[in-house]
Amino acid sequence: MAQAVSERGELVLRRRGDGALELRVNGVFVMDDRETSSEELLADVALSGTASPSRVLVGGLGLGYTVRALLRDSRVRSVVVAEIEPALVEWMRAGVVPSVLDDPRVVVAVGDVRAVVAAQGDGALDGILLDVDNGPDFLVYNENSAIYSSGFLGVCRQKLRAGGVLTVWSSSASSALETAVRAVFGGCAVSPVPVKLQGRDELYYVYQGGS
Repeated sequence: MAQAVSERGELVLRRRGDGALELRVNGVFVMDDRETSSEELLADVALSGTASPSRVLVGGLGLGYTVRALLRDSRVRSVVVAEIEPALVEWMRAGVVPSVLDDPRVVVAVGDVRAVVAAQGDGALDGILLDVDNGPDFLVYNENSAIYSSGFLGVCRQKLRAGGVLTVWSSSASSALETAVRAVFGGCAVSPVPVKLQGRDELYYVYQGGS
């Protein structure tokens, strides 16, 4: 259906036999449009964690379901989306993937989420949502391991206002991630998320720290 190659490898967007639209990076399943409850729950958990989620940053555009769920909340005035793969942005702008980019509240920054977060003003964000991998144990790119380190999580906390919330998605339980979030934020809420993935029952996780 669509294919692109960047310096990080190959992106493939394909229509499966069951009709679902699926995204793979270097052969690794990232997401599809059949089971989107985890992406939507990521947004719901982030929104429920703060009383005023006016300005939010999302790491990872994907197929747009996390951003779409955020935009359903009228309190959200601005969503900055960090996406490292320009092809994903181009496919969405071209209509290959249903777009969330025509909403005036959405601004896309093409680049590494670490650089995009670092470029934000201190205390400028009400929420940061990280959904750039299948979690710290199933990386899309090896370099992304730094995203789950206390160093980068500390930068995230610096960019959050008082009462702001960091929310991190993982396809598996990660004691290391929980420890890092707890060390930086002084606490970590863990929410297991049961999902059905291509007929299989899976349990995913959302990790959250408040500033």
